Amino acid sequence: MADITRRLGWRHLRGAPTAHIRHHRDGRLLHDGPGLSFWFRALTAALSEVPVDDRELAMTFHARTSDFQDVAVQATVTYRISDPALAAARLDFSVDPDTGVWRGAPLEQLGTLLTETAQQHALDVLARTSLASALVDGVAAVRERVAAGLAAEPRLPATGIEVVAVRVVALRPEPEVERALRTPAREQIQQEADRATYERRAVAVERERAIAENELASQIELARREEQLVEQRGTNARREAEEHAAADAVRAEAEAARTVRLAEAEATRSVRLADAEAQRTERLAEAEATKAVRLARAEAEAAREVGEARAQAQAAWLRVHGEVDVATLHALTGTRLAENLPRIDSVTVSPDVLTGLLARLGGGETA
Repeated sequence: MADITRRLGWRHLRGAPTAHIRHHRDGRLLHDGPGLSFWFRALTAALSEVPVDDRELAMTFHARTSDFQDVAVQATVTYRISDPALAAARLDFSVDPDTGVWRGAPLEQLGTLLTETAQQHALDVLARTSLASALVDGVAAVRERVAAGLAAEPRLPATGIEVVAVRVVALRPEPEVERALRTPAREQIQQEADRATYERRAVAVERERAIAENELASQIELARREEQLVEQRGTNARREAEEHAAADAVRAEAEAARTVRLAEAEATRSVRLADAEAQRTERLAEAEATKAVRLARAEAEAAREVGEARAQAQAAWLRVHGEVDVATLHALTGTRLAENLPRIDSVTVSPDVLTGLLARLGGGETA
């Protein structure tokens, strides 16, 4: 679409390099070429914009094969407008001088022309081809026929159209037919997969058997080695027991010899201690005996001296008391008794006792 701007009643058009602009005024061609830029008046100008770049036209149409099966054809046609003047004369590429937008739909007209022409040639090919052949070789056949048909179509050069390339993307039958056609291939693929699975399982079983045999052989070898190990352990245990017994015998002999030596030393020490204790006891006994004799003598001497002193004192006492009268003796006796009586802090005299004492005192005096 051309870029048109407004300035005080004038219009300025700036075209793209891929757009061929034709400017007529009063029936005269003023500007003609791609990528133009010029001023014009809208009331007197007739503008046409023809694209000259390569364009892709995707088309999809249905056809029927020789065995009456419907197929869908997907194709793409690449074309360009090689003669813009001729195309502008045959198709309406005029644009609005105010907006630059096409007044008609020229590209849709070109698309319809190319689609119908290509469809006609594709139908001619597929109508004489079975579905199986069409699915196998139909793409190439349809592409070649459509390309040749478009190249030989007189309307395209007369309109200034040049076909650059033709591509047929796919030929597809109806979904039900396609599923039915896929079934044998799928079954064959499934059979191949099952066969591969069975073979893989057989290989796996064979490998498992080999592994089991290897494991069994390993277990047998392990059991044999364990038997050797047990035997060797028994031999080692016997040797160890013998060595321990020999070591214990040596240790016992050493311990017995040590015990004998200790016993002998202890006996000698005990004899020495007993002799020393006996000598000490004997010396202590002699000392005790000497001390006891001395103490006995001293005690006897002291007893004799005490006895003599007591005898002398008694004799003196007797002599003294023999010379004293009876009243004095009675007084001394009372004094001695008073000294030996216990201490009396207080005396309670009842009237009865006092009466008795008084009576006795009175009777004594009377008597």
